[in-house]
Amino acid sequence: MAAASARSSISRHPLISPPKPHKLISKFTLRIVPSARTCTVRYPLNISNVRSNTKAAVSTTTATTAGTPESFISRFADDEPRKGCDVLIEALEREGVTEVFGYPGGASMEIHQALTRSKTIRNVLPRHEQGGVFAAEGYARASGRPGVCIATSGPGATNLVSGLADAMLDSIPLVAITGQVPRRMIGTDGFQETPIVEVTRSITKHNYLVLDVEDIPRIVREAFFLASSGRPGPVLIDVPKDIQQQLVIPNWDQPMRLPGYMLRLPRPPPETHLEQIVRLISEARKPVLYVGGGCLNSSEELRTFVELTGIPVASTLMGLGVYPCSDELSLQMLGMHGTVYANYAVDASDLLLAFGVRFDDRVTGKLEAFASRAKIVHIDIDSAEIGKNKQPHVSVCADVKLVLKCLNEIFEAKKSMLKIDFSAWRQELMELKMRYPLNYKTSGDAIPPQYAIQVLDELTKGKAIISTGVGQHQMWAAQFYMYNQPRQWMTSGGLGAMGFGLPAAIGAAVARPDATIVDIDGDGSFIMNIQELATVSVENLPVKIMLLNNQHLGMVVQLEDRFYKSNRAHTYLGDPSKEHELFPNMLKFAEACDIPAARVTMKGDLRDAIQKMLDTPGPYLLDIIVPHQEHVLPMIPSGGAFKDVITEGDGRSSY
Repeated sequence: MAAASARSSISRHPLISPPKPHKLISKFTLRIVPSARTCTVRYPLNISNVRSNTKAAVSTTTATTAGTPESFISRFADDEPRKGCDVLIEALEREGVTEVFGYPGGASMEIHQALTRSKTIRNVLPRHEQGGVFAAEGYARASGRPGVCIATSGPGATNLVSGLADAMLDSIPLVAITGQVPRRMIGTDGFQETPIVEVTRSITKHNYLVLDVEDIPRIVREAFFLASSGRPGPVLIDVPKDIQQQLVIPNWDQPMRLPGYMLRLPRPPPETHLEQIVRLISEARKPVLYVGGGCLNSSEELRTFVELTGIPVASTLMGLGVYPCSDELSLQMLGMHGTVYANYAVDASDLLLAFGVRFDDRVTGKLEAFASRAKIVHIDIDSAEIGKNKQPHVSVCADVKLVLKCLNEIFEAKKSMLKIDFSAWRQELMELKMRYPLNYKTSGDAIPPQYAIQVLDELTKGKAIISTGVGQHQMWAAQFYMYNQPRQWMTSGGLGAMGFGLPAAIGAAVARPDATIVDIDGDGSFIMNIQELATVSVENLPVKIMLLNNQHLGMVVQLEDRFYKSNRAHTYLGDPSKEHELFPNMLKFAEACDIPAARVTMKGDLRDAIQKMLDTPGPYLLDIIVPHQEHVLPMIPSGGAFKDVITEGDGRSSY
């Protein structure tokens, strides 16, 4: 009664009067399949911005707690009024959040004030909102837990767009919180107002505009549940400033209102489909596993599956580390810049086991020619991906981890009955590995960028967490570093966002402070978020930056060499009036942020320089000068097939 009385008196206060109820302006669009044996995991949320409305009908969804500790002790008394911003921060605490990446502004300053009152949440201050969202992604990629970023309204919110799109394409769990102008000003084109729920509609898994302060506990719980469950993705919560300031006594026992979504969560795979997959494997002569980022949480089960079947494994860019790259059954990466033997294996296979992948164009090239001889088994948690690009012969819409567990049980139970022997196929691929290894040429004392990554792999024993920007250095890092564990490799795969590497390394360093974190970056990507050196320095994060500096936009230069007769169209990043001088001087940027740095230009000095970088406590920048004529090989031109693979040449040749 005391709580109810307090709530009533608060609501009558003229400065904190509750808003009138609002109608739901959009809702989930669902497909519901009645068959209990058909897996109906995740269909796209066609419209994803929902205004909160506590007056709506009581949900039929069973109350579900998304990891809230039973023993959570609030710093407020149960019947004590507190601001909406304090409710928001406590809701994050109840979700187990200990780090956020927030940049304050006028519409979000109440949230930051509340953060200063939190005893458990640390704010890592980026120097740009894009740096903050990429850092939150790096945190999520390295830890597997949702990353959290905070930005103000208007330009602060729009600066999150690239990161949200990146998280959406790469299926990264992320919760982005934005300040918004007060409710009465929404739609008036007020100062720093942007309709961020509309802007991000198609690049978030779901988003919210909070219009009732009492909805905050439920919305935050739903946001974390949505971000982490099914196919992970980003969720945005837009909080008007007056909601942040409004007093309320929160109800922490509100149930989630996601009835349709709950119906589409993973279900056990149909037994008949599992038996069909086992039969196809037993009948195959040249099977290949094609594994992607959807297997990140299934690494142990995948390794057991490979041990039981002896099927070779080709990984996508996002799947590197799910299966050890150094294992003899690993074919490493397939696709546009994949190994010859991985792409050959897919081309020659009679059974393609596609686990946790989406048949991306950078993998398939010409769709009709991709795995054209093979029967295809596609297992994915997102039903929208099955049949979207390539029609499978057998599909299972379920959690890959659960499917692999079930398949492993079947193979173990039928070990004596199943006659599986792919030794001839493995031998064929082993011979191809010997004939077409990943290689590179050296040119005098110049440092081949591939060699630099090989040396880093040797000196770190393949155990570092690697982040990258986007471009040639990204592909060389994928090819020449041997990833043996999941979550060792962080890169912007689907979106290809330059500037990703440094802030992602910041997030990884916050999530896993005891790990060796190396940002392998290119000068073009690095300079796009170079301001984050200030964050690295102030937080004293042990981020090592290995900069492969060729003074050019290397990947575009490679395409110019191959297809545009080496005509340079604004791809030189140096000073055209001083072509023989390095510009800009990357060491000066490091010096400005009080970060130790060095430059190396000779191959003979490289190993010692990398070792010094790794041995130096705290952050370090190593500027490695490499030739701009190097090409990433092998290469299958966009829209091409395996028969079009290029294995020779560089910028020193004419085409």
